[in-house]
Amino acid sequence: MDCADHAATLWLTPRPPFRLDLTAWALRRYAGNRIDLWVDGAYQRAFRIDGRRIEADVRQHGGVEAPRLRVVLHGASADLAQRARIRIALQRLLGLDHDLNAFYARAARDPLLAPLAQRYRGLQPPRFADLFEALANAIVCQQVSLAAGLSVLGRLAAQLDAHADSAGPVVFPTPQTVLQTSATDLRAAGFSRQKAHYLRAAAEAIACGALDEHALVALDDAALLRELARLPGIKRWSAQYVALRGLGRLAVLPVDDIAAHKHLATWLGLPARLDAAGMQALATRWHPHAGMVYFHLLLQRLDAAGRLETARAARASEAIA
Repeated sequence: MDCADHAATLWLTPRPPFRLDLTAWALRRYAGNRIDLWVDGAYQRAFRIDGRRIEADVRQHGGVEAPRLRVVLHGASADLAQRARIRIALQRLLGLDHDLNAFYARAARDPLLAPLAQRYRGLQPPRFADLFEALANAIVCQQVSLAAGLSVLGRLAAQLDAHADSAGPVVFPTPQTVLQTSATDLRAAGFSRQKAHYLRAAAEAIACGALDEHALVALDDAALLRELARLPGIKRWSAQYVALRGLGRLAVLPVDDIAAHKHLATWLGLPARLDAAGMQALATRWHPHAGMVYFHLLLQRLDAAGRLETARAARASEAIA
């Protein structure tokens, strides 16, 4: 980010316990993610508001139990209304208002879950910035690796963000922007013909008001999943993924998530990968916190890959010992 640009500072107070690094990585998922960045201890995200491109650099001050977030905005000057919109967006992206007391109380009574909850204490459940971003992530990651899917999204966002640079975050496109993008350009970003159709169908449904996030919020989980599944290309896994990661339905577990099958089985000490029925049984067992278990196991995988500070600190302690 160019420090010579106009800058403004916001302060946010998350509900404790909170750790920015854990929450940002649960949102980021993959080191090659160009939309949600983690750079030198800061979460970075770019927004386009009223035609202005504004980048937010978020850093945590204070510990897990007394967190404060300093947000520095770079780029075009943001007025009070635009700053308020960025504040709301970051509250959603980073799950700043969740009360997880019930989850931690449950985890304390579960010998298997307790160590995981303690190791990653401060993780808040992140959410995509809006319904379209959630649907786009679900569509692009169908039947491909996470790395491949997020690379495609990053290329599309960079292609449509005229002011993006190679180092900073790229603005996620709006439904209207995608509808103005040719099939050729979608293919150039890496979308198959079918996934391009699914993406445009989702964009059209949101742009014309046929799919309204505010209306979806009023539905129970089952009705929400049925409504999402009416979209082309949105089947059970995609609908559950959007419900959890896009709309914050923490009781929902994506039961067809192959990676989750494997890692849950390993964590539970089971001899084989879980199937969808086994996953659904676990979702019932952990209701209404199955989504939090999902996020914690994601962090465990990232930790094992050396992406988190907890992994590096553990290795440093072992080396000293």
